[in-house]
Amino acid sequence: MAPSKPTPSTPKQNLFSSSNTPSKQSSTSTTMQTLSITPLGSGREVGRSCHLLTFGGLTILLDAGIHPGYAGSAGLPSFDSIDCATIDLVLVTHFHLDHAASLPYLTEKTAFKGRVFMTHPTKAVLRLLLLDYTRLMSMRPDQEAIYSEDDLRNCLRKVTLLDYHAVQELDLPHGHVKFWALNAGHVLGAAQFMISINGRNLLYTGDYSMEEDRHLAAAEVPEGKVDVLICESTYGVQVHPSRAEREARFTGTVSRVVTGGGRCLIPVFALGRAQELLLILDEFWRANPDLHSIPVYYASRLATKALRVYQTYVNAMNSRIKQAMDLGNPFAFKHIQNLKSVEVEDFEDDGPCVVFASPGMLQSGVSRKLFDRWASNPKN
Repeated sequence: MAPSKPTPSTPKQNLFSSSNTPSKQSSTSTTMQTLSITPLGSGREVGRSCHLLTFGGLTILLDAGIHPGYAGSAGLPSFDSIDCATIDLVLVTHFHLDHAASLPYLTEKTAFKGRVFMTHPTKAVLRLLLLDYTRLMSMRPDQEAIYSEDDLRNCLRKVTLLDYHAVQELDLPHGHVKFWALNAGHVLGAAQFMISINGRNLLYTGDYSMEEDRHLAAAEVPEGKVDVLICESTYGVQVHPSRAEREARFTGTVSRVVTGGGRCLIPVFALGRAQELLLILDEFWRANPDLHSIPVYYASRLATKALRVYQTYVNAMNSRIKQAMDLGNPFAFKHIQNLKSVEVEDFEDDGPCVVFASPGMLQSGVSRKLFDRWASNPKN
């Protein structure tokens, strides 16, 4: 039986009202001055980020993801609980499936007629990821296809692109809104959105990283007043080790497995954090000649296309990568090769090796097949 979708809860707060005392305003005016935030997904769960914001007569959707652990329509946000025709604006923070993969369903399968905005790199990578996603859906007769490649193409034609810090001012059918994007770190093109309605500011972070990594700058801290903050908080109560500690633990674990004769599986999403891990491991292999004989594979149909996208948007990365591009392409890895066939049955794994494979949650595909094949061996 398919899992039930989350029941939307609607916390309403009169945070933006001009007065805290009762007035004789009409109920319509009071409603317009009340901020309402409704999680259609990712409320008390991880996955299918999607938040409905209403204020000042406007209805704005923040992200439109799917739940990667559920198949077909069971993974969608609760679009059926709202009138999608009332949505004026959709802002997509980044290209990960749990934040963006239900967008074609929204634009092509519902009554939605509003505007959609995202950054240039987000659209470029999202197109690759969702083309792969739709093809995987079509190859599985047991899985409901929630939209087609034609739906995806039609959806992407409706997307308006924006740059960081470029202020957008729109007169929409239900009101006026101003918003702009800020760098969020996390993955290439990821954005936070500052939204200004009737002089009040709301910041929606999406997923963000406050620490610079191998190829991305840290998230920006916005200037000026923020009246309401909607913040990603998956790891909000945890204290993470430093980046240096995390990298040392990662490379040390991989090295220990392969020098002991084992095979190391690294489940990753095809694009995003995978590129960061590839940069780390390629650098580690270069610094350790004793590992040069041990192959490292990147098992992804999207590997070559991903490389082209990352080369195109190098200006959206940090100064380290920009300087490295003057000497050569840092994403042309010396010790990592694309696995020509992603069919596990054809993969010869007679000796120690490292394989980056998607999907990152091991629910299906190459990563799951390799996990099932290797998990019983304690060396792996």
